[in-house]
Amino acid sequence: MKKESNLKRLLGYAGAHRFLTYASWVFSALSALMALVPFWYIWKIIREVLAVAPDFSQAQELTHNGWMAVLFAVLSMLIYVGALMCSHIAAFRIAANIRREAMHHIVRLPLGFTERFGSGKLRKIVNESSAATETYLAHQLPDKAGAIATPIGLLALLLIFDWRLGLLSLVPVVLGFVIMMFMTGSRMQQKMTEYQNALDDMSNEAVEYVRGIPVVKTFGQTVFSFKRFKASIDNYGKWVIAYTKQLRLPMLFYTAAINSVFAFLIAGALFFTRDGVTDEFLLNLLFYIIITPVISVTLTKIMFQSENAMIVDDALKRIDSVLNAEPLPEPDVPERPQEYSVELKNVTYSYDGEKNALEDISLRIEAGQTVAFVGPSGGGKTTLANVIARFFDPQRGTVSIGGIDVRRIAKEELMDTVSFVFQNSRLIKASVLENVRLGRPDATRDEVMQALEAAQCMDIVEKLPNGVDTVIGAKGVHLSGGEQQRLAIARTMLKDAPIIILDEATAFADADNENRVQAAFSALSRGKTVIMIAHRLSTIVNADRIFVLKDGKIAESGSFAQLEKSDGLFSEMWRNYQTSIRWKVAKEA
Repeated sequence: MKKESNLKRLLGYAGAHRFLTYASWVFSALSALMALVPFWYIWKIIREVLAVAPDFSQAQELTHNGWMAVLFAVLSMLIYVGALMCSHIAAFRIAANIRREAMHHIVRLPLGFTERFGSGKLRKIVNESSAATETYLAHQLPDKAGAIATPIGLLALLLIFDWRLGLLSLVPVVLGFVIMMFMTGSRMQQKMTEYQNALDDMSNEAVEYVRGIPVVKTFGQTVFSFKRFKASIDNYGKWVIAYTKQLRLPMLFYTAAINSVFAFLIAGALFFTRDGVTDEFLLNLLFYIIITPVISVTLTKIMFQSENAMIVDDALKRIDSVLNAEPLPEPDVPERPQEYSVELKNVTYSYDGEKNALEDISLRIEAGQTVAFVGPSGGGKTTLANVIARFFDPQRGTVSIGGIDVRRIAKEELMDTVSFVFQNSRLIKASVLENVRLGRPDATRDEVMQALEAAQCMDIVEKLPNGVDTVIGAKGVHLSGGEQQRLAIARTMLKDAPIIILDEATAFADADNENRVQAAFSALSRGKTVIMIAHRLSTIVNADRIFVLKDGKIAESGSFAQLEKSDGLFSEMWRNYQTSIRWKVAKEA
């Protein structure tokens, strides 16, 4: 099957606006040809000046020819402006449609896709890759039409007046094209991909760095803790410097070649006038000296158009990397759980297809139970919670809620069944009321207020200038991490889902906020199936059951009392935790 060209694919997003794109090409080509007409009037002016010299009073057509040159130059600019207006309207519509399709597709993808792909990289693709197509369509394609029309008209002008000087003027063109082919071939396409990859990595690591700043503040780490971010910057710097040095000589020769037309013209003039110079030859030589700079401008445009075509090709491949991601399959006949126990049977999951993040996990959580996932970092706690919420499907095994495989539950139903409270909950720039109402958009104001009160948020509301109608992030209104967390809990309480997953939700709260958050958790958990991911072991002492995960497997499980006495991994973690608390108290004292 023949691959669809990038241009045809882009125009597919234009709808009825594609005709504006075609019109921009026609106008741009017409503008380019019209821009050459003033040179003909300049030639007529020079011819008349040479003919009447030194008695310039005999010149009758100088003013007319001068104004005609100005008229065509102005007309050329106006037509070009019209071309750009047409191309920009179409390009903006195409870029908007690409972003719309990408975002519509992203919201259908599992939530785990963003985690694996990288939110910074994803945002860069949606915003910058679509913007790259806008630049290409709005500027490069009209300029390409003009760059094609210009050599055609220029070739006619170069050969009409003196074909010998015209051919000499084309020698630098040939040299320039040969060097340009070396710089813009398949090797350049590979380098462009490497360049965009380096930018994507740096953007993604920058987002992760900014998100990790609270960790740096909490644990007193330095910026060098974020080795991947620094490594991505170093990698980008090394790549750019090496590539610039690599293109230094070819670019030097290219610039020298396209600007050497005067050398060829002067050498040719000396050769052709060895037996004497005529007025006609002098007239043509002056004309060629005036018009040939257009050659270098046109060649440079063509070179940059080749580069931008590669950028667009790379941009579309990156957009495809998002659009080709498959949503999780939806059931033909969805089922609805009648009770809210959670069971995993032989669940195995791998992010990269090599090392398993979860391996043969089997467990059961009864409806209304509170369980905790604990263990060393990288043990698979968050991955296990993500699989339960169906952020992604395991490669092997099944996850069931109320005895029904989550793959047979409709996505909307599953989202209403499971609520997540993350350790770094996000609020949008909207009022407190609207932020909480995201949990249940049809909730009344009274229901929102009840959720805020149950989540221990009334002290937050009372200190805000407009109460629950205060817009967060506007006019200097900002909340601490613990306060944001309590609002997120209020949102979850308003949603009233029967299964709640708490992912280290008190990690960055201060002592006062932690007490309030814990009180809010107690209210939130009543009658719910609760799964807690915890590093602070003191928060899971009262859990009905604790699962200790290590290297993607369940190392131990049982109640707190059982695990504390077992002399296993959990008891070692508990002793270390108790020691760290005593060390902190002694240090503060």
